Amino acid sequence: MRRATVRTAHANPQLIAAALRPDNTDEMQTTVEGDTVVTRIERDTTGGLHSTVDDYVVNVDVADRVVQHAERHSKSKP
Repeated sequence: MRRATVRTAHANPQLIAAALRPDNTDEMQTTVEGDTVVTRIERDTTGGLHSTVDDYVVNVDVADRVVQHAERHSKSKP
């Protein structure tokens, strides 16, 4: 079994984690530790682990951008 742990810090980690969880496979677990989203990934092969981590990193980036955009938009409304 191959394993990876990805830790990313965010201003709103609960929201980021909630956005990521629906895309998690059975081999993934996402939790929040303080201001950090922690996702543990297990896959049978190195190639499978690499692909899953790559996809996950893209999803984290998109979730973070969406949350930042939403927060900026909500703050600009009177």
